[in-house]
Amino acid sequence: MADHHGGQPAGGSSEEIKEQDRLLPIANVGRIMKQILPPNAKISKEAKETMQECVSEFISFVTGEASDKCHKEKRKTVNGDDVCWAFGALGFDDYVDPMRRYLHKYRELEGDRAAAAASSRGGGPPPPPDNHHHPSTSGAGPSGAGTGHFMFGAIDRSDNNSSSRPF
Repeated sequence: MADHHGGQPAGGSSEEIKEQDRLLPIANVGRIMKQILPPNAKISKEAKETMQECVSEFISFVTGEASDKCHKEKRKTVNGDDVCWAFGALGFDDYVDPMRRYLHKYRELEGDRAAAAASSRGGGPPPPPDNHHHPSTSGAGPSGAGTGHFMFGAIDRSDNNSSSRPF
C-alpha cells in the first residue's frame, strides 16, 4: 500500500503541505465533537487538536486507498463507491453497509434536486409533490445527524437497540 500521507504533495516535490491544507478546520471538528456531548460539556483545545489530526489522517488514509484502486483501474475520479470499497479493504467492515445506504440516499436526494432544477429551468409545470419519505431529508441524511447522534448508524451508543439507527 502506498504512503498516502507523507509530507510531500502529489507531484513529489520536497515542499511541505501547509497545515491548513492538510487538516480539517478546527472549528468544524469542535462542532462535530460537541454534537455528541451534553450541552454543558467542555472540550479542551488539546482534545480538539488531537481529534483534528486523527480525522484528517483517517480521511487521507481511506481516500488514498480509494485513489490507488482508481489508479489501477486507470480512472482519475474517486467516487463514493470507491470510498465504500476502501472502507472494506482497510478493515472498516462495520461502516461499509451504513456508508452504502447513506450514499444511496444521497444519490436519491441529488437526483430529486436535479429533476426539480431541470423542471424549473424548462418552464414546465412544477414536479408533483414528493409524498414518499426520504430519511435523508428528515435529519438523517447528508446534513443532519438523524436519530441519535451518528449519521451512519454504524455505532449506536444510546443502547443496543438497532431500531434507533437512522438507516
